[in-house]
Amino acid sequence: MMPTIVDKPMAVNLLRNQFLAISALCSTLSDDQWDVPTCLPGWTVRDVVSHVIGTESMLLGEPVPSADVSHLGHMQNPVAEANEVWVESMRALGGRQMLERFDDVTSRRLAALEAMSQADFDAPSWTPAGRDETYGRFMRIRHYDCFMHEHDIRFALGASPRAEVGDLRVALDEVSTGLGYIVGRKAGMADGSRVRIDVTGALATTLLVEVDGRAAIVEAFDQPPTVSIELPVMLFLRLTGGRHDGSGGPGGEVIIAGDRPSGQTLVDNLAFTI
Repeated sequence: MMPTIVDKPMAVNLLRNQFLAISALCSTLSDDQWDVPTCLPGWTVRDVVSHVIGTESMLLGEPVPSADVSHLGHMQNPVAEANEVWVESMRALGGRQMLERFDDVTSRRLAALEAMSQADFDAPSWTPAGRDETYGRFMRIRHYDCFMHEHDIRFALGASPRAEVGDLRVALDEVSTGLGYIVGRKAGMADGSRVRIDVTGALATTLLVEVDGRAAIVEAFDQPPTVSIELPVMLFLRLTGGRHDGSGGPGGEVIIAGDRPSGQTLVDNLAFTI
């Protein structure tokens, strides 16, 4: 697989707008709203913001704080444990302190990104998706992660999604990299399966995945799909991101056609992020 080349100015602008969106949202929060639980196990709104602060702080090279997380039971892997140290270290901060710290660290991160060249973005880098990628791909994943966390906060507070087409397009690009794994491994679709996924709403897109020895995205099918699912774009992103918002599941928002049992298995196994 070829490394992903990401346009530096586009990525930086997306991250800038994403940080501003989180800051603007959090500037409206009451003291009580900072402590509202989100769909992420063990995390309140404050903890979600702490997580973003912690990741951007690490990318600036700041030392990991000292915090005891041995009393927490919701961590499932070493990445989650590392995240939790930063979150635990900020649990005593008030809302205004949290927002000031968020604005400070993200402004310094944006300055660092602006100082980089396109060649720096094209350079090999570790990413959460693997080691053989580029720094630009890492920053695309950072945008995706922050976009998802902004909506963790919005859903927890009952606020409407922020359906910006640019954000949705880049988030879908990131999710598309995992569709082969979702269809072939997680849903276990049989060889010869042809899966059509129609996402609707602010960014209507059709995604086609064919299982031919292995599952992969294709441009077109030479036969009708064996299974089709249709669902709103934000629900698709929430489900592929492993989010469960306590709304009773997708319900009537997902339309399945063709092999309905396989389609339901696919919907039940869309989550692919760690």
